[in-house]
Amino acid sequence: MNTRRILAGAVVALAAAGGGVLAASHWLNRDADVAYAAQPDAHQDAVQQLWAAPVTSVDGKPQSLSLLKGHPVVVNFWASWCGPCVEEMPALSQIQREYAKKGIQFVGLGVDSEKNIQAFLTKVKVAYPIYVTGFGGADLARAFGNNAGGLPFTVVIDAKGNIRSTKLGQIDPAALKQTLDAL
Repeated sequence: MNTRRILAGAVVALAAAGGGVLAASHWLNRDADVAYAAQPDAHQDAVQQLWAAPVTSVDGKPQSLSLLKGHPVVVNFWASWCGPCVEEMPALSQIQREYAKKGIQFVGLGVDSEKNIQAFLTKVKVAYPIYVTGFGGADLARAFGNNAGGLPFTVVIDAKGNIRSTKLGQIDPAALKQTLDAL
């Protein structure tokens, strides 16, 4: 009887250890940049979904992201309640100012309510357009490979509509600039 308990305990311990290894692997790699060389069709679909996504301006007016087609774009998924999102906004604004002359447009997609985003933007000034996606923005981010649904999540798309990089977690300004310089 004690042997069965020990064996059952060992099985449970092994299962827990395996789950811990998988979880650690996920969390240690969650901030890694992802290059998009594989599955080009899936990624083209994500870009097409972005152009067709229903978004509104912060004052509730319907907008179309399709106006960004043909231009290099940095899309940042964020929310007002996301600490790392808020922390990286000054760096994103500064990089937007630096790269605007190269025709690179930054866009913030708020995975949040219109009311929360409006209140946030009265306190924090951002140098790029902010649009409201609501919680449907999480589905759009998943189309770009953000299966964890975490924020912030940043996507760089070149003028041809190819995804050049994604970043789950706060951006590294130097790495982002390196990607933008290669466009």
